[in-house]
Amino acid sequence: MLACFTLETANARPIHVMTQSEFVEWLNQQGVATKMWLTDSGFKAEAGNVSVVPGDNGQIALVVCCVQDKKNLWQVGGLSSTLPEGCYHFVNADDQYQSYAVSWGLGAYQFVRYKKPVRAPAKLILSAEDIPTAENIVSSIYTVRDLINTPTEDMGPTELANEMQKIAKEYQADFSQIVGDELLKKNYPAIHAVGRASDDAPRLLNLRWGDSSHPKVTLVGKGVCFDTGGLDLKPSQYMLLMKKDMGGAANVLGLARMIMCAKLPVDLRVIIPAVENAVSGNAYRPGDVIKSRKGLTIEIGNTDAEGRVVLADALTEAVSEKPDLIIDMATLTGAARVAVGTELAAVFSNNDEMVNAVMAAGDEQYDPMWRLPLFSSYRESLNSLIADINNNSSDSYAGAITAALFLQEFVGEDIPWLHFDIMAWNTRAKPGKPIGGEAMALRGLFAYLTNKYT
Repeated sequence: MLACFTLETANARPIHVMTQSEFVEWLNQQGVATKMWLTDSGFKAEAGNVSVVPGDNGQIALVVCCVQDKKNLWQVGGLSSTLPEGCYHFVNADDQYQSYAVSWGLGAYQFVRYKKPVRAPAKLILSAEDIPTAENIVSSIYTVRDLINTPTEDMGPTELANEMQKIAKEYQADFSQIVGDELLKKNYPAIHAVGRASDDAPRLLNLRWGDSSHPKVTLVGKGVCFDTGGLDLKPSQYMLLMKKDMGGAANVLGLARMIMCAKLPVDLRVIIPAVENAVSGNAYRPGDVIKSRKGLTIEIGNTDAEGRVVLADALTEAVSEKPDLIIDMATLTGAARVAVGTELAAVFSNNDEMVNAVMAAGDEQYDPMWRLPLFSSYRESLNSLIADINNNSSDSYAGAITAALFLQEFVGEDIPWLHFDIMAWNTRAKPGKPIGGEAMALRGLFAYLTNKYT
């Protein structure tokens, strides 16, 4: 069990979550000591304010947490890391207890691979029935955050493969990988071209789980474990966070873990092209024309647009089995961040009904995403004079859209497809969301898949 949860109910302190309008009525029903404490301490019933109220013996008697919207799980996300150590439970929150537990758990996260924890989290009491769901979601997102936060020295293509293999073993899934020059023999030339300059060989990672008679769901994640930009070298300030360029791979592994842990009735496949976009004498070059698994030739307009190149081969393989659904996730473009910022997942799709349902599920889970269009008129900016397609748009505008249109060339229209262009990183600390690697759209996607397949 995660350290932030407990089944023990002894000495549990109640947390009263309420809106400003509810606070007045609640306060009128309290004893003199509680009223005096909240009044004399200057407590204001405004969203985000928390008060720890002592009892007659000086110990914590109760906690008051004021929120703007009781359905918004994030408004209690900071409690596990700010309340004094001990056991707590939410009162008058039956409908929201499960979502509050998720937020509580996510707020307790600390990345401790290289330093000791700052403090132990406060513990939330959960019932035996609630533990599996809460732990599944929280632990899976911890996995995503840990993978992204780990520097490339300890999370290169080899280590990412090892982590995927561990997850596969935990859930009795099949794992395989194609490494180095074997990629050329097995016809994954685009993945090989991007990753061949690194000392850590490029590879295609593959996980299979579930019953083949169930609907086939295929997840594809961009696994660029570090992105120098290649010969089109990034400036240092843009290279600093490029350990997170495998955030798409981390996110699909987190989603796969949720699916397998919940035993959803799907035939799951996860495909991750894992590479490091490095610089050496055999690095791929601007102006090169490389082959893809689909047979389309790709002119390299920019070596720093490598994510879409490795995804081209991975998506071609995904399509070959004609799954019922393909979801790809990638830290693909800065243009998506300009369009929707760092806290929204940009989503593209070739299926209106499906993407609308996914976005609705995201809204219900307070896991927001925003649809951008596959605007076909912009496809011409990817035209090449010497190849079937260029990996870099000739136009400086709409970079997220043109990147998605590039990927669509390798997916087509027949298979329902969701493409997520994500930040995978919190640039500022918020309740439940510490600075660092982050899962984006996963809770919304998991809710959608759960509703659809169960």
